Amino acid sequence: MPELPEAEVVRRQLHAAVVGATINHIRVGREDMIRQGIESLAWYSGSRVTEAQRHGKSVVLICERGTGKRVVVVELGMTGLLLFAREAIPSAKHVHVMMSLANGPQPALWYWNARRFGRLYLLDRNDWKAYRQRRFGSDPFTMTSDEFVDLIKSCRGRIKAVLLNQRRIAGIGNIYANEALFRAGIHPYARGRRLSKTRIRALFETLQRVLKEAILRGGSSIRSFVAPDGQPGQFQRRHLVYQKTGAPCPAGCGNRIRVLMDERSSFVCPTCQKR
Repeated sequence: MPELPEAEVVRRQLHAAVVGATINHIRVGREDMIRQGIESLAWYSGSRVTEAQRHGKSVVLICERGTGKRVVVVELGMTGLLLFAREAIPSAKHVHVMMSLANGPQPALWYWNARRFGRLYLLDRNDWKAYRQRRFGSDPFTMTSDEFVDLIKSCRGRIKAVLLNQRRIAGIGNIYANEALFRAGIHPYARGRRLSKTRIRALFETLQRVLKEAILRGGSSIRSFVAPDGQPGQFQRRHLVYQKTGAPCPAGCGNRIRVLMDERSSFVCPTCQKR
């Protein structure tokens, strides 16, 4: 599933290729892919895309028409792609939304999703505000180290579950939680409130480094993810533990990576990662 780095890669490419363009029309192949706001579809014809944002794992296009403003929220889900390179579309039957564009470098933007877990939301200002409050916790790039410590210390649950809770910290998924916890030497089942402030601060710094490097490398292309221009990410080549069950620990301790099966698979070195 695309996580924060993949969504940020998409946002950056859309900022360069779509912001400033005018939407001619939006064609919807499957109306069930629009979770909210389908009745406002006609409003977007003639609107101008003024900004591309990322919130958690979601990509958001800010659209203006006259004095009005609405947003298109895109949840990529497990297999969702936003593409402006037609040749990158894996199969036409899974293109569920097409945005025709004018006055920009790209003629169209396609939303492709084979498994249909993602959705789009067409929201006015009030609905967008409610959506943000309901869905997103703090962003890892805007919260401070002290805020991160306070958040982790306030939670009774396992540290990995806290990292994956989008209403607490928005954008982190299974890939980057596993990678950051290994690099910080913290077991995913460690209780957040029992960790020292020093270890929590180290995790915060590690998490930031992992996310930033993943963005620079185009994200992780585990299954179907590619950027809007059709290019796959390369950070999967830098994964140390994710899906590395049975491989020698990259820290050289002599142990092997094990998988712990819960709601989301945890990849762990039992020697290097402490509770």
